[in-house]
Amino acid sequence: MTLQLGEIAPDFEQDSTAGRIHFHAWLGDAWGVLFSHPKDFTPVCTTELGEVARLRPEWNRRGVKPIAVSVDPLDAHEAWSDDIAETQGAAIDFPILADADRTVSGLYGMIHPRSDPSQTVRAVYVVDPAKRIRLVLTYPPSTGRNFPEILRAIDSLQLTDREAVATPVNWRNGEAVIIAPSVTDIEARARFPQGWTALRPYLRIVRLP
Repeated sequence: MTLQLGEIAPDFEQDSTAGRIHFHAWLGDAWGVLFSHPKDFTPVCTTELGEVARLRPEWNRRGVKPIAVSVDPLDAHEAWSDDIAETQGAAIDFPILADADRTVSGLYGMIHPRSDPSQTVRAVYVVDPAKRIRLVLTYPPSTGRNFPEILRAIDSLQLTDREAVATPVNWRNGEAVIIAPSVTDIEARARFPQGWTALRPYLRIVRLP
């Protein structure tokens, strides 16, 4: 099954290092980042989960709940968490789903048989408070994720939900944005009284207060 942007993220119940998780209820009114790691006690995954723990202030600032998943059992997750804390200098403070029966990985298409039928790829799903899938990223097991990019994309999603704008290439929070093409100049004058720079009629650059 291929999940597409705008679809409701599949709900599930699964065991985790934080107890039994009912995904939609656990998410509540927050944004969520559901991300899979191929296998416990592997080097790339160890660095990734440590980074997610270190980024706790950034997740909190954006109202985001991270949650990890792999097909390894719960006791392996708990033992591995000690290694992560010791080697990465950050204790795991988010749930790791124990998806030994592949309930979650099956719902989200996280196992790609031509890559490896026994473990998940590095999938990322950003889910908004309405439980809609807003971003999908897929990395091979050998490539660690760029979490600053995931945070940057969440910044863009949250900003463009609030304002009638889009974010340009390589945009970072606080930089100029683009007025959405659906907004007429008359509407833009009311929305953006500070004015904008029109490089083309369809390319209007504006800085938000």
